[in-house]
Amino acid sequence: MQRNIYIYILIMAAVTYLIRTLPLTLIRREIKNPLVRSFLYYVPYVTLAVMIFPGVLTDTNTYVSGLLGFGTAVWLAWQGKSLIKVAIGMCFVVFVAELMLVG
Repeated sequence: MQRNIYIYILIMAAVTYLIRTLPLTLIRREIKNPLVRSFLYYVPYVTLAVMIFPGVLTDTNTYVSGLLGFGTAVWLAWQGKSLIKVAIGMCFVVFVAELMLVG
């Protein structure tokens, strides 16, 4: 059975196009449902968290330093710090923890 890569690319392009254009064509008025609005509001944050969280734990030499950095990031974000301050604080804690734990 010969597989044609162009068919796969065409199907992927069609699916991507449909996912992006269907909401624009089907939903023409403002969404007033509070549950749906709340869900759509949090989608970007959840997507970012899902992409970043595994790397936080696995890209360090020990899980302990990853967890310490994650805890620091959560605490700083909870305190209302900016994204750059959260990232710098997390990196600093992971760096110090790696120095202390690994050597």
